[in-house]
Parts: sequence; structure tokens; C-alpha cells
Amino acid sequence: MSTSGPAHRVESAAVEYGYPQGHLGHLSGEEEEAFRNFKAYCQEKGYFTPREGGKEASHDDPTLLRFLRARRFVVADAYKQFQETEDWRKANEIDKLYETIDLEQYEETRRLYPQWTGRRDRRGIPVYVFEVKHLNSKTMSAYEKSASTTKSQAKTDGKISPKLLRLFALYENLIRFTMPLCTALTDRDHPRTPITQSNNIVDISGVGLKQFWNLRTHMQDASTLATAHYPETLDRIFIIGAPAFFPTVWGWIKKWFDPITTSKIFIIAHADVKKTLESFIDPVNIPKKYGGQLDFEFGHQPVLDPHLNSVCQWEGKHTNFPEGPIHWEHVGEDKIKAVARGTLPGSHAQRNEEVCTVTRKLPDEPQPVESQPIRPDMLSAPTETEIPTTSVPATETAAPVAAPTTETSAPAPVAPVAVAKDEVSEGTAVEAGQIVSDSRPAPQTFVTASEGLPKVGDLSISEKVPETGNHSTRAGALLDPTLKN
Repeated sequence: MSTSGPAHRVESAAVEYGYPQGHLGHLSGEEEEAFRNFKAYCQEKGYFTPREGGKEASHDDPTLLRFLRARRFVVADAYKQFQETEDWRKANEIDKLYETIDLEQYEETRRLYPQWTGRRDRRGIPVYVFEVKHLNSKTMSAYEKSASTTKSQAKTDGKISPKLLRLFALYENLIRFTMPLCTALTDRDHPRTPITQSNNIVDISGVGLKQFWNLRTHMQDASTLATAHYPETLDRIFIIGAPAFFPTVWGWIKKWFDPITTSKIFIIAHADVKKTLESFIDPVNIPKKYGGQLDFEFGHQPVLDPHLNSVCQWEGKHTNFPEGPIHWEHVGEDKIKAVARGTLPGSHAQRNEEVCTVTRKLPDEPQPVESQPIRPDMLSAPTETEIPTTSVPATETAAPVAAPTTETSAPAPVAPVAVAKDEVSEGTAVEAGQIVSDSRPAPQTFVTASEGLPKVGDLSISEKVPETGNHSTRAGALLDPTLKN
């Protein structure tokens, strides 16, 4: 079995596999073959069990594909990362950690780290908000003390800091609750393509140089482990509120992250925040604090997408999702059921509460076009019929056809320009790790370099009218070897 993958000449997976490229339903022939080989290889090694009879597969396709996409469809590399992740999950009982963690301790962690707003971007990808200023020395000291006694039935290998294990409970919520829910909401482009990534608005306003330095080890460790065990769950990061000294510290801050993560970071100047976010997210789904219309504040529970009401049936007295861990269970081909888990505070009682059922409503697939009956009269070429033509007088010149223009053509991706060395002013921003001017056009759609949009100016229409000589038809002229066509 081949464990190689298609050769891709790109600098990062972020450029090559911008959603939906590289996702289910949008794989090339080589990528499809690599995916089949990957599943077979994982099964052969005992790390994957396919669906059989009424028993579900050990891992769903979107999860497996995240690892393969992160390694550019090189099966051997993807398997190594997948194997290490599965061993890590088993050694730290990550599933049990998520399902049995103390609810109060889970909420304590959730209020500090990136939080889902309950809304999605224009492509259906969930939008998270993270206000870094809350991670000050006093808060982190209290959190570390609390995290050292995390209540859960899970046992760990002792190699990972307890406070990071709590953070991974939040990553579990992303992949086991938020992403499946967003996948079930099909009022979007590519409704059959699973949602496996997230967008993050990271607000660093009010964060001082000392706070950045104090967070360096924690942020680096969190990024390293997340990249290793939750690959391809990040679509992009919008960093806003950058202080004047930020360009000075960016050089060492970006070393906390791997190159692929860095390539997904867009650092936006204050004057650019609203128009940049609106190019990716509808204003009704952007928090008011950042120029949108959504009444969401950091620390609050998600403000759920209104579309959920049309596909959700709440159980009992529930009208919203409760706090704490929630996962989804399949109850049919097109239905998933939300189950609230976790340990109730002050007891050992385990929560196992049905919350709601969501129906995934997919649009009808295009019907195949019926083949038309063969017409015998069309099986032979005509021999007597002439093709009517319109001649152009010799004294007239055919007018050139003007290229059509439009005000809604897709803009080019934002390009980096001159770098300011000492400050971030109102007229500058940083994108993909580089300072750029806010005078560049606001992006309305995200276009990766590999998509290569054609320019209208490159299109042309030939106006040459072939000579017909002594022939009354163009067909005759085309067949005459004495004429130059």
C-alpha cells in the first residue's frame, strides 16, 4: 500500500486548503485515493474500525481528513500524527475527561479562553471571541491553583499540566459540540461539506508588554499541543486592538506558533476592524463591540443562530443549551441528539441529560438529465445545405468588442506592503505576520493563491472574418486549401 501523497508545491496548508478545498466533497482524484489508503492503513495498524452493521465507525471521515489535510495528504506523515494523538488521548482519557469534568471547573475555564458567540461566518464556520486581557497574573495564579485539583474520573499520564488538560476539554467541546452543530445547519454554501474549523477574533487591547511575556510559556505549550492533537481546526485568527509596541514583540510572539498557524493570523488596525470583519462575517453575527449588531459579551453564553429554531426540537423545559460539556449522538441518517454531560458540583452524580434533537435538512440533489432518444436523421452529415453567413463590406472594419465591466468583481487577496518598525498607527495593520496599509481594498471574499482568478483584461474575442474567395459559404472557404484561414 502506498503511503505517499500528491505532490503539492505550496508554502503552507493554510494557502492550499482554504475551505472548502481539501474537505469532504472537494477532494481531487489523488486526494480521494490518499484518503482511502489512509483509512485502510489506520485500520491495518489497529487505530481505526470502519462502520459495520449497526455499529458506528471508531472515527468519522471529517476527523480522519483533518489529520490527512494537515500533512498535505501524505499518508505516512498523517498516520504518525494520528497514532500519536490516539495514544495521547488514551493515556489521558480525554473522552472521560470531557464527559465527567466538574461543571463549575469547566465553566471557570470556559470564561477565560476563546468562546463561541453562537454565530457563524459567511461560509458557515463558527466564530469565537477571545479577550486576552483577562489572563492577567492574578487570574492565572488563581486558575493554576484551582486546576491542580480538577475533578474528573479521568486518569492522566502526568506529562501534561493540569491547566492544559482543562483547556483540552474546551477543544473537545469545539469538535464534539460546536462543529457538528454548525455542520447540521445547512443554510450555507456547500451544505453537504462538514464544518471542521473555526474562526477566532482575538482581542489584545489592554494587554501590556509584561503580560505578553508572562503568558509566553503557557501560550506556546497550548499552541504546540493543539497543533499536534487538534490539527486543522483553525481557519483563521483576527487579532485586533494591537498596542503601539506590538510590532516590537511580534517577532518573538510568532515563534510561539507553528508556521501554518502563523500564516492564518491577520492583525488588523483599529480603523480596519469593521470592514475587515464584515468581509468575512455578516454584521448581524459580529459582536457590537467590534462594529457589528450581535449583543454578545465575552464570558456570556452563546447567542444562538436564529436558523437553529427551524431545525431544532427542544426536550422537556429546555429552550437553550445548558452550561458545561455537550456532545451529539446520531439518532438517524439526518438527526443528531444533544446530550449534556459532566459532574454536578458538590457531588459525584453524572449528568446525562437529553437537550434537543436537530434535523439536518439538505437541499435536493440535482437530478440527472435524461438522455434524449437517438434521431436517425442526425446520424449522417448534410451534403446539400449551405451555412448562412453575414458578410462584412470591405470598406468597414469590425468594431472591437469591449470587455464587460462590473462593480461586483471579486477583489484580489490582501497583499502585504511596507512594514512600520516601531509602531502600529491608525493607518497600518498586520496580515499573515506582516504589517500592511489600511488603504488596500477591503476583502469581500477570501481567495487563496492557488485559486488563480482570471482577469477580465486577459479575456479576448477574435473578430477576424475569414476570407471566402469564390465560395458563397464560410464552410466552403475553410475547405479550400488555396485560401489562408
